[in-house]
Amino acid sequence: MVKPSALALATAPKVTVYDCQGTTSLPGSPVANPGNSSDQTAKRTFNETTAVAAFFQTCFGRNSVDDLGMTLMSSIHYDKDYNNAFWNGSQMTYGDGDGQIFIDFTKSNDVIAHELTHGVTQYTAGLVYTDEAGALNESISDVFGSMFRQWEGKQTSDQADWLIGSGIMGPAATAKGYTCLRDMANPGAKHCLSPQPDNYKKYQAGGDPHYNSGIPNHAFYLAAKSIGGQSWNEAGKVWYAALTSSKATKNMSFKSFAKLTRSAAKSLFPSNAAIYAAVDGAWTSVGVP
Repeated sequence: MVKPSALALATAPKVTVYDCQGTTSLPGSPVANPGNSSDQTAKRTFNETTAVAAFFQTCFGRNSVDDLGMTLMSSIHYDKDYNNAFWNGSQMTYGDGDGQIFIDFTKSNDVIAHELTHGVTQYTAGLVYTDEAGALNESISDVFGSMFRQWEGKQTSDQADWLIGSGIMGPAATAKGYTCLRDMANPGAKHCLSPQPDNYKKYQAGGDPHYNSGIPNHAFYLAAKSIGGQSWNEAGKVWYAALTSSKATKNMSFKSFAKLTRSAAKSLFPSNAAIYAAVDGAWTSVGVP
């Protein structure tokens, strides 16, 4: 019998889009033929979600978030002036932004990949949303969101800007010099709307997972840059192997996850010591032994 994951490259999960029409009722009304919709938000959501699914299939052999071909459902136009996007355990939901700080959250392809990756995390390590595990949860979504953006843009790790959410900055934010939500290359930069720490010594116990995720974010950036080439080919495969490892737990610490990536680097690339050196050096640089 063929395992479902083995069929990943031969099949693609169904992608559906719903319109909340400014309400908070989920999932909203179904959008017919969203890939050809006159509503650009619906069309973009369908196309980019389809592309994220292809990214996971092509690069990691994963068939949807659950690896069993689960339908990927998204709701758009959620609430009014809603400044967020989220995964609620079964679907993605996107706000249109308030038009000042943020614009339509579907306009950053890394945001779409970020939310979908929360689903992947749910069906793999199942990381809880507190402490270091919560920060890892957010970081993994940023890591795969950034990789997807690079993959779709055919960029190498050197060509990428490593920004998260650069496409959703509104005029009030850009007027103040903000160019993104987060920057994996420079987590504490002033151009980030939400600056983060880049080293474990700056970790805030009990802090927002979005804040503390800067530490593992920067570790991935350092590893990918050190390895060079396309981030999803080596560094991405190491992170994915750690996330899907049987040893991954829902309460994983940074140190535990780092250990899994080090192990994955050795097992996946036994004849290339440079991969392990890059991964090990990246974690050491951010203060995670």
